[in-house]
Amino acid sequence: MPGSDNASTTGLTAPELSGVRRLSALEAVRARIALAVDLGLLTPGDRLPGTPQIAQALDVGEITVRRALVSLCGDGVLERRRGRGGGTLVAAHPTPKAVLTTDAYRTAGDAVRRLIDHRLALECGIAHLAAVRACDEDLSELEELVEEMDRAPSWAEFHSCDERFHLRLAEGTGISSISAPYGAVLRELYRYYLPYPMDALRASNREHRDLLDALRRRDTAAAGEAARHHVEALHQTMFVGLLSASREAGTATAGD
Repeated sequence: MPGSDNASTTGLTAPELSGVRRLSALEAVRARIALAVDLGLLTPGDRLPGTPQIAQALDVGEITVRRALVSLCGDGVLERRRGRGGGTLVAAHPTPKAVLTTDAYRTAGDAVRRLIDHRLALECGIAHLAAVRACDEDLSELEELVEEMDRAPSWAEFHSCDERFHLRLAEGTGISSISAPYGAVLRELYRYYLPYPMDALRASNREHRDLLDALRRRDTAAAGEAARHHVEALHQTMFVGLLSASREAGTATAGD
């Protein structure tokens, strides 16, 4: 992943991000998986990917993941099953809100929305430039990543490919100075990435393919629109949107 200088990350270290930043790697993994269960993104009986895949997707060490999974089993969020078809699964009746550090994510809505908008501004411009400047090799590599995401067996493998796709898109502009600020925004936003259902991720990958089709046609307007739709959807599909929808539903129910 490309490095970033101080100028490219100054705007991403605001105090409102400190709640998540203060979490240890272990607590961050616990919170992200527990919040995914609380929101129904992971449902009872869902099997988690292997430890190496989770570690890569969440950018932590494998030992940290193992410790997090064991502790979540103790919290009643996950369970271990032995034998054929076993592994680490979401508990049949997971304990709701068992991990208090999910509050660091629940209260980060405004900061995450600003990050999404920051990414939106960059990605629309990147898509426009890539439609003009991307070479055949760029397009072929993007196509390979789209196909790899179609084959991804879980959210963990998908996330790794998704990150590579967007960074490769930036490289396709031919402007090396874009990669650092764009990579910094992606990395900050990925701090808030949760496990997501594969149906939702497959839909996201269809948006990748729409963008790639626009790049192949050299259609700058269509490429920019595909990027806009893809990123703006995060306001509804990321956990901040799901939390807002859940609160609104609760308010409507209480008013009935």
